[in-house]
Amino acid sequence: MSILEINGVSKFFATHKALDNVSLSVPRGSIYGLLGPNGAGKTSLIRIINQISKPDTGQVLFNGEPLNSNHIYQIGYLPEERGLYKKQSVWDQMIYFAQLKGLSLSDAKQRSEVWLKKFDLQNWKGKKVEELSKGMQQKVQFIITVLHQPTLLILDEPFSGFDPINAELLKIEIKAMKQNGTTILYSTHRMESVEEMCDHICLINKSKKILDGNVKDIKKANSKNQFELIFNGNVPEWTEQISHELTEDGFEKIIFTAGDMKRSEIIKRLANEVNIWSFREIVPTIHQLFIEKVQEVNHA
Repeated sequence: MSILEINGVSKFFATHKALDNVSLSVPRGSIYGLLGPNGAGKTSLIRIINQISKPDTGQVLFNGEPLNSNHIYQIGYLPEERGLYKKQSVWDQMIYFAQLKGLSLSDAKQRSEVWLKKFDLQNWKGKKVEELSKGMQQKVQFIITVLHQPTLLILDEPFSGFDPINAELLKIEIKAMKQNGTTILYSTHRMESVEEMCDHICLINKSKKILDGNVKDIKKANSKNQFELIFNGNVPEWTEQISHELTEDGFEKIIFTAGDMKRSEIIKRLANEVNIWSFREIVPTIHQLFIEKVQEVNHA
């Protein structure tokens, strides 16, 4: 069952169409990548889900119900443009926002202590936000976003400003939240993190959805039945070669297609003809698909 359904949503700003009849379904318990170039419409959609703005047409369903003000307590939102009160202490700020999301004072304090320990910020809780480094401020912003344990967590470029060590720490926490049942809507330009983290993706360009589905299924559907083979022996004549070279270790290396032959048939035939060192299907990366699909739309 989907936790979030977007049905035929369109949004206009004067003469600009930010979203054009966009529909998508976010599976419960998944990490769902919302992708697209700048100005594609991602932020407009996120603002609608957060009830900052309303769609001009279409409907948004949360847990099968029309999106309403009560759902905001089940949603956490980390915007790309961070917003903390710089003159307020870390602790006071965490407690304040936790209570805004419906937590009691005692629950807010207990959960804040747990997260401060996780992110090694215990000694900074009495400091004003402006006294913290940018990375520490990012950690505080993330903690505030998840203190109320949202069922849907919306992350807009969450790794911006993090060094590699803290980015990895954040990834671990995001994956742990997924394991505990949180659904994560992840908007980003970082294709390598999409490849690593996302179960499903939706690609938006020029206000329209142009790609949507399970990551593995999308990559498989867009593969071109190409294979890389590293081996000893004579090059099989039946392979339709795209390239042929020698490796540094003296092995033959070819990239080829094999018509409509299945992977198992290819491996069986190769095993009877050459000494296989390495064999793999060449599947497009999300980065490659992103560029390819966006260019297709832009040049149409």
